[in-house]
Amino acid sequence: MELFADRADAGAQLAERLRDAHDPVILALPRGGVAVAVPIARRLDAVLDVLVTRKIGYPPTPELGVGAVAEGGEPVFDPLLLRRLGMTPEDVADVVEEERLELARRVRAYRGDRPLPPIEGREVIVVDDGLATGGTARAALRAVATMKPAKVTLAVPVGARETVQSMLEEADEVVVLRTPLDFRAVGQWYERFDQLSDADVLHLLGRD
Repeated sequence: MELFADRADAGAQLAERLRDAHDPVILALPRGGVAVAVPIARRLDAVLDVLVTRKIGYPPTPELGVGAVAEGGEPVFDPLLLRRLGMTPEDVADVVEEERLELARRVRAYRGDRPLPPIEGREVIVVDDGLATGGTARAALRAVATMKPAKVTLAVPVGARETVQSMLEEADEVVVLRTPLDFRAVGQWYERFDQLSDADVLHLLGRD
């Protein structure tokens, strides 16, 4: 299966699939989702902003996400994983609080004191650079749903098939370009998949 050259290439390809959207608000998940969303916003002449999310890690192994939280939303947990680990949401309350603080810091860094663009009654497209377990995307979609949009679309270049299927319960529409059988990680489907910094995000948004 052909790789995307980089996130901008993936976004340009996604934009063609989204060209019939009606005056949407595009919310990108930092950091990688912003680089995908920029060419989409240009193609659609749409409002672009970030929707900040944070993974909630398993305390002994923080890389393992047991849930996620998005600005404006409540924590969303993976109940099967928590059960397998013998844990409850209360067991990670301290982690949730730490991630809420980091989330607030990033919101200030990316947006300052400005609120999210108005969403109620609008079509919203949530963009990320790929879907593995889908924890942060799920938290983002549920946060957006509380803002009463007219329609919510999740748009990603690539995703694990099972995860993409599960997102149909969270969004009105899911637009994904590739759902490979041998999906292992998002980055394997890009020729260049550099880690982005906060400064990179601000530059992409024209706020540096």
